[in-house]
Amino acid sequence: MRPRFIALVASLTLFMSVPAAFAQEYVEYASKQDGFTITFPVDPMITEGTFTSQYGSVLPMRTYTADTRTGHYMVRVIDYTNIHAIAIEKAKSCPVGAETCLGTESDVSSTGRGYWKADTSGATIYATWLYMQRDARVTFLGWATMDLVEGTLMSLTNNKDKSHTMAAIYMHENKLYLLEGTEPATLPPPEWFAQNVGWLDPEGKPIRYLKVYHNGFPTPPRAQRGQAAQGAVAAPATTAATP
Repeated sequence: MRPRFIALVASLTLFMSVPAAFAQEYVEYASKQDGFTITFPVDPMITEGTFTSQYGSVLPMRTYTADTRTGHYMVRVIDYTNIHAIAIEKAKSCPVGAETCLGTESDVSSTGRGYWKADTSGATIYATWLYMQRDARVTFLGWATMDLVEGTLMSLTNNKDKSHTMAAIYMHENKLYLLEGTEPATLPPPEWFAQNVGWLDPEGKPIRYLKVYHNGFPTPPRAQRGQAAQGAVAAPATTAATP
């Protein structure tokens, strides 16, 4: 077989293995502002909003939404970077002696004044809880990493229309990333979307860690160009885990 023909066969094989949403169009999207890359089925629409944390701090949120003929794809980025100042300002209006307003501005309290430390540490758990409040059955919930940033993967089946939602929750550099893709019951769950996120540094360069990244802990070393990271944990197939 001639090399050119081999290349053609390889290309056709790759094309046939691409998810159905990719068969029409897809966009390799990068947000230097929010420090991530992801593949959308179409160009996303970007909107600004807010997100209320577990302990009531109102945080800035940017939402990237892409809708196709059948599916809905979304990335929400909630910025916890300034939660310290936001929580302290909120605590000024607390009733005297209220538990959530204890602590000092000098971070003596283990939770932080206005519970900003607890809010940051528990951000991914709280996000998981919010997903679980939907009118849907959770068919998979598990830990995984993407480019060695730890996260949570979820699979939900809507109780009314039986549509499939694949969601992923990550916390990186004090930003909470909520990814979800939804397709109707007649199509396979969009697993590809929740598992193709990547990370960018402030200069827009890709980040790949050598050890698992845990938000709030010392940042692990990064791989240099051409250096592969070790110990990545892939998410198990959600179809196998579905009860």
